[in-house]
Amino acid sequence: MKLPTERARGSAAHGTGPASSQVSAADAGVLLLRLAVGLILAGHGAQKLFGWFGGPGLGATGKGFAELGYEPGVFFAGLTGVSELLGGLGLAVGLLTPLAAAAVIGVMINAMAVAPEKSLWPAAGPAFVYPMLVAVGALTIAAVGPGRLSLDRAFPWWDGGWRPAGFALVVGVVAAVIVLAL
Repeated sequence: MKLPTERARGSAAHGTGPASSQVSAADAGVLLLRLAVGLILAGHGAQKLFGWFGGPGLGATGKGFAELGYEPGVFFAGLTGVSELLGGLGLAVGLLTPLAAAAVIGVMINAMAVAPEKSLWPAAGPAFVYPMLVAVGALTIAAVGPGRLSLDRAFPWWDGGWRPAGFALVVGVVAAVIVLAL
């Protein structure tokens, strides 16, 4: 049974599912959110892994991770880079969305944990605000689903819901706790 606040699968009013071939404004909006969150995060992963887009590459990123207490630094830098790259690309194209969101949430929890500025409105410098917004964006995408304009449209989580959102949140938090405990 669906809760009244959940979108009904196949609802012609929402322009979703087999009852309608129209792309709704919600589908376009979710696509924009997926592209923004996913591609920005994938770019950060590419910076860490390959030095693309002016990034430092894996060696220098590994040194920075070691200074933050993540030992061995290169391993954790690689894990973060792969999670950002694949999680971001997964969100952007809407493929395996709950798993992609979990990867993003896990990485962003770690980023929030090591952020030097804990204010919501920092005067300058890095803060946990950016990773918090990215994590919330990923969780939102899992909750509402990637929409019609995604590669997930053939899967049961294409229109979101409590289960995909819960999966993304629980797996992301567990992964983050494991990494933080190591």
